[in-house]
Amino acid sequence: MWDKVRLIGYGFLLGTAGVKVLSSRDAKMAYTHVTAAVMRGVDDVVKTATVIKENCEDIGAEAKGINERRRAEERAREIADAKALLAEAGEA
Repeated sequence: MWDKVRLIGYGFLLGTAGVKVLSSRDAKMAYTHVTAAVMRGVDDVVKTATVIKENCEDIGAEAKGINERRRAEERAREIADAKALLAEAGEA
């Protein structure tokens, strides 16, 4: 029984000391530096994401243009084939 009481007492002392260490001025300074580093990292990630998004938009726009040109070329070929077929039918 006294062993459990002793362990609880040690835990209380360790917890109290831990709170003092974690709330010290040096610890707060460390937290501040870590927070600043995280904020810089977030800024870099946002910049990278923006560049990737812009590149994807450019790629999508170019792909759309390619498909439109291909459809126009195919349509022109179909019209030319139809005219040739009509010309053959008119000669016959």
